[in-house]
Amino acid sequence: MVSSLFLRTFAAALIQYIYNMVETLVVSLVIIAAGMLLLLVKVLTRKNGTFSSQHIHDSKAMRDRGIHCVMDQDREMRRKSRFAVDERA
Repeated sequence: MVSSLFLRTFAAALIQYIYNMVETLVVSLVIIAAGMLLLLVKVLTRKNGTFSSQHIHDSKAMRDRGIHCVMDQDREMRRKSRFAVDERA
């Protein structure tokens, strides 16, 4: 039969383990809530309450440098050149 000392030790260890998990969960939730609060403050202080677009094709500086979205670059590379030679003939 299992001794009562073992059960008390096991129960104490289990309670400590659960306490540590809850503590970690609470700290994580506080960090996430702080981040959400900061985003809310940024949205409320921005004009029209929106963020600017983060897409490369919407950035004038990227377009001026000739940097395109990878989808656009892929589309350009796949386009058949008018100077291409048909190699299957």
